[in-house]
Amino acid sequence: MSIDIIRFTEKDQTAWDEFVWSANNGTLFQTRRFLGYHPPGRFVDHSLSFYDGGRRVALLPAVDFQDGDQRILISHRGASYGGLVVRDTLGISESFALVRALIAHGREQGFAAIDVTPPPQVYLNRPSNYIDFALVQNGFIYRKREISSVIPLDYHRDHILYTFSESSRRAVRRAWKMGTVVRESEAYADFYAILRNNLRLRHNVSPTHTLEELLHVREIFPDRVKLFAAYHGEIMVAGVVLFICNPRVVLAFYISHDDAYQQYRGVNALFHDIIDWAIQEGFRFLDFGIFTVHEDPNWGLAHFKESFGAQGVFRDSLRIQLTT
Repeated sequence: MSIDIIRFTEKDQTAWDEFVWSANNGTLFQTRRFLGYHPPGRFVDHSLSFYDGGRRVALLPAVDFQDGDQRILISHRGASYGGLVVRDTLGISESFALVRALIAHGREQGFAAIDVTPPPQVYLNRPSNYIDFALVQNGFIYRKREISSVIPLDYHRDHILYTFSESSRRAVRRAWKMGTVVRESEAYADFYAILRNNLRLRHNVSPTHTLEELLHVREIFPDRVKLFAAYHGEIMVAGVVLFICNPRVVLAFYISHDDAYQQYRGVNALFHDIIDWAIQEGFRFLDFGIFTVHEDPNWGLAHFKESFGAQGVFRDSLRIQLTT
């Protein structure tokens, strides 16, 4: 292969997104429609299209990022993951050609390093580690390996409770007994107030998105961003914001509950019904997100996610240092 690399421009947005949705590892987070919600000036975009003989064969959503005294070409910081987006027919030799072309581009553009965070394997339509292998064989190293909790949705919806731990089964049944009701909701402001308060009390941090940004993403992707909420009467006691990433995976991006109504077990009821909905919709996995921070496990969060039948998969970040 003879690879040509072209920087992304706005006129390429439609073709870019069409490629993402047809790719083996494409997700909502790699589309220009999603990346474009960020306000101008927040990131210096350096996204790339890879061509072989005029045919687009790969994409890399990326930004030009200054990390201390190093200028780094890094997976787009406005997304949970990125990496090289490729077709499901990509072979091993093509994978090596793409990675070598990427490294050459990084050097030509004066970057000190290249850093990528591909989607976990569960997001792939067809399993393949060709790109990962090519990255490592050409000098990338694993900068970090986080663990993301995923639930394989490979069972009948009538068996959901059997996949839960005994404590979670009891909590779901308690929620039902106390009249907790789960439904899809448009009350994003109510949920955001619960989320913001919970994060401030527990971690003294703010949500990744402002309410305005979350509503904007919902407006851009009305069929791919959903809020499921648990109610006691008319009071929202817990909620989960889901991102439908691709036809295989739905991601629980925000999960929160109101401590004042914890006895109604809203989160447990929510995940029972969300799993039920996801199975009916044909998704293969529910991604709970990571429970590690810089490879340090949050044991309580891991146990919580495992109580719903989740297991861990790698979310890798790989880096190559181009200058010393």
